[in-house]
Amino acid sequence: MRRLLSGLVIIALTVGVVIYLSAWQLLVVAETVLVLAFIEYARLAEALGARIPRLVSGAAALVTCAALALSLPLELPLLAATISVGALAVGSRTPAAGVLGDVGATCFPMLYLGLPLGAMVALHAAFGAEAVLLLLATIIASDTAQYYAGRLFGRRRLSPVISPKKTVEGALGGFLVAPAVAAVLGRWWLPELAPGRLLLIGLALVGLGIAGDLFESLLKRSAGVKDSSALIPGHGGVLDRIDALLFAAPAFYLFLKYGG
Repeated sequence: MRRLLSGLVIIALTVGVVIYLSAWQLLVVAETVLVLAFIEYARLAEALGARIPRLVSGAAALVTCAALALSLPLELPLLAATISVGALAVGSRTPAAGVLGDVGATCFPMLYLGLPLGAMVALHAAFGAEAVLLLLATIIASDTAQYYAGRLFGRRRLSPVISPKKTVEGALGGFLVAPAVAAVLGRWWLPELAPGRLLLIGLALVGLGIAGDLFESLLKRSAGVKDSSALIPGHGGVLDRIDALLFAAPAFYLFLKYGG
């Protein structure tokens, strides 16, 4: 019950944010979510032995998010962050086997957190709240279908080592339900897209969402933790709630921008 109530509250707040806030206000919300997700990421990375200058790494992710959201040149924050992180590595440590892993873990939040959350704000600015709602509805439908199909029919493990609870049958449930949801809702929210294209988008979003979920599970499993944090009752942390979107949102934005 606690998980259900928390989920309903999260969905209601998210829908309200997407519908009623302006682009600038939505950017503030996205940056706030990014900060919370980055704190969880940094804990996971440090549990895996990576040394991260949190201020530099977090600031780089925030700037990357804002640059994409505001349609600013992305090469500037990416180049500046890469040079800064490299310079810090040179000045703060002696040669060691883990230096490349530390630098990679420091820069990774720009790609893993900054670009996806920035893409959601850019999606809202370029294509309206309806496009963001369609993305969210598809991912939520996929997650829900995977959960219940797995509970009812799950027999074969999808990835036994990384995520023992995920099943092939659950994944198939997501692939069956979510594209249909995308096709039906897309006729109202993105009527310029043909039903066939909406179905293909739905299939792609399900696959990307599963990949994002499994990737975050890989980080947690490697770090020896069940959830990224205990911030959300019954759901774990912020990363646990947005893991599917982190892979799906940039692809959806790019498709609508260049292929829609």
